[in-house]
This record gives sequence, C-alpha cells and structure tokens, in this order.
Amino acid sequence: MLTRRQLLRASAAAPILLNRAPQLFAAEYDLVIKGGRVLDAAQRIDRVADVAIRGGKIVAIRPNIASSSAAEVIEAGGKLVTPGLIDIHTHVAEKELTPAQCLSTGVTSQVDGGSRGALNVDELIKVAQNAPNRVRILLNISGRGLADGGTELLDIDKADVPAARRAVERSRDWIVGIKARLSRSVAGEHDLEAVRRARQVADPLKIPIMVHVGDTASPLPGILALLRPGDIVTHMYAPAPHGMLDDNGRVLPQVLDARRRGILFDVGNGRTAHWTWEVAERAIQQGFLPDTISSDLTAAGLTDQVINLPNVLSKFLLLGMPVDQVIARATTNAARAIPELRSYGTLRTGAIADVAVFDLREGDFDFVDNYKTRRTGHRKLVPYAVVMGGKRVNNA
Repeated sequence: MLTRRQLLRASAAAPILLNRAPQLFAAEYDLVIKGGRVLDAAQRIDRVADVAIRGGKIVAIRPNIASSSAAEVIEAGGKLVTPGLIDIHTHVAEKELTPAQCLSTGVTSQVDGGSRGALNVDELIKVAQNAPNRVRILLNISGRGLADGGTELLDIDKADVPAARRAVERSRDWIVGIKARLSRSVAGEHDLEAVRRARQVADPLKIPIMVHVGDTASPLPGILALLRPGDIVTHMYAPAPHGMLDDNGRVLPQVLDARRRGILFDVGNGRTAHWTWEVAERAIQQGFLPDTISSDLTAAGLTDQVINLPNVLSKFLLLGMPVDQVIARATTNAARAIPELRSYGTLRTGAIADVAVFDLREGDFDFVDNYKTRRTGHRKLVPYAVVMGGKRVNNA
C-alpha cells in the first residue's frame, strides 16, 4: 500500500508525465503526402488520396489520413503524386551532370546508357555507389564507351566479348544490361556485328541489350531481327534513313512484329538526330506509343532540348498522351524494362517509398525536338517535392 508521502510524490509527477506525452509516443507515420492526385499504373490508381510512409516504405493510400498522425506532412492539394521516376537512359559520367541533379527533378532511379565499357566502367561504378539516388549501368559493348569520343565501334575489335562478360560478372550489382550504339558515325558498317557481340555477353548472363538506332548503316529490320524479348530499342522516333517509318509514313511491319515479340521501344530524347515531332506524331497516330520515355540526359542537355525528364514527359502531353499514361512510361513501364528495378516504380503497400510530387502547370510552354523545331504545349510537369526511401530530399 502507498504511503501518503508516496501518493503525494506520484501526484506531483503526473502533470510532468502528461506534458511529456507527445515526446513519449512516436507518430504513427514518418511522412504523409496529403491531398494530391495519386497516379500509380501498377495498381491502376488515379484518385485523390493521402500517401502514408513509415520506415522507408509505403504503408497506406487512402483519403483523410490525419496530419496529426505524421511526423512530417507534404501538402499536395492540386498536385500529382507519383512513384519516383525511373529514367532508363541517362549519362552520369560527366562531372557537370550529377545524380543529385536528376534526383531533384523526381528521378529516384536512373540507368547510365553506355557511357563506359569494360576497360573503364569502374569510374562509373564509383559514381553509382556514391549517388543519393539509385544508379545502375548499361555496359557499353566497346571497351572504353563514350570515352573514345563517340566513335567507339568503328574499330569492332574494341568490342571484346570476354572482357565485357568479366566486367559484368565482377560488378553484377551495378551493371544491369549491355548497350550498343549503332549509328553510322559510331559503328560504321559494324552495327549488326556489334549486336551479335552484345548478344554473346548478355545471353549467358540473362540481361537485356539496349540498342541505339537512327542513321544506321543497316536497315532497322535487320537490327530488330537480332533482338530478343526484353531488349530495348532507344531513339525509337529517329528520322530517316533507316527509321521506324516507311516511305509513306507508316510504321514498318517488322517494327510491329518486334513489339509483338516483346521488344521494348524507348524514346531517348537526347540532342542529336534522335527524334522529330513528325516521326513521333505519325507513329502515335497509328497507335505506336513508347513503352518507356527516357531523357538521354547529358551535361549539355541540362540547358538544351532535354532539360530534365519531367520536361521530356511534358512533350508527350503536347503530343496528346494522357498524363497518367505519360507517367506510367517513366515509372511502372520503366521498372519492368530493367529487371533489377522491377520492385520500384510503384506506390504499392510495402514498396520502397520513392515518391515524386509535381505541379501540372497550365499556360504556354515551348518545347523543341532534336532539330530545334519549336512547338507550344499548354501543360508542363514541374517538380515540387521528392521523397527517396521515405525521406524528403527537396522542395522545388
């Protein structure tokens, strides 16, 4: 039984304990993103809701989650809330373009598209290891990749299959595929042989190949014949010669067949002869939409044509694609394109909490293709906030 003195001491302490109560009990959620239009193609979600995050993972998507239940709140009313963007074609070997810059625009996962090969990929791996977002690598089939000045396959002997295979095996956590750049200026007459050698590396390791097309020595059907399900064609809307359209502007039957076989087609905006409004528009009018939309961002692209992945996505709003389908090409579809990223690109309960929040601004916005042809769009995705692994990393 308590003595009177003990009872008085307990009573005196009670207000102190009550005052400390908010500190004694942790918030139910680490972060809640409130009131945005949530878009997640993986779950067929397109509705206004709140997104709750705890322990670095998505734990709930539902309306009316109390702000008081969260340690931090992002007010997203009138904005789009999407999975973190996945850019499957970037170039991070240049010091002027950092993964942090990409992350600030909503890109929580990105893939370097062949900047380096077996002889110098270690420098790229260091970039990936130190990146604030998730960076993976497509190994250039040529030994030094773009460090050879963009002509890496004119000497086909630089495509050393055993060396490339050893490089992948040594760094399998970071290298997720093989890249072969096939334009005439890069590969000359060796484009088909470059794909064959990439195939010899990729097939035993069960990883995809990405081929860069446009102005190739060989017609596109010959290149497509060497590809297998899961391989990726980037710069899909490259103009003639040897683009995806015939002389009458129709999508080639071999291109349609390749898609039926499971070949994926990626935009790869870039800066040099990779796409035109006309080719993209004609293909889209025939129902040939991209599987994925990527930026092919380089340091020069930060201020010229590309700018960032949301800017590239906005070009496809101009071309008439609905916003939910555009977002899907840089989230759900992009995750499916790279096997090692398949658990990302979604807001599914239990998924890693990579989230991007965008303003979908209305107005008059100028966009250009690779030939500086200007068109005016009326909607533009502008980064507002980014969450990586459950932690807010920016407020644009």
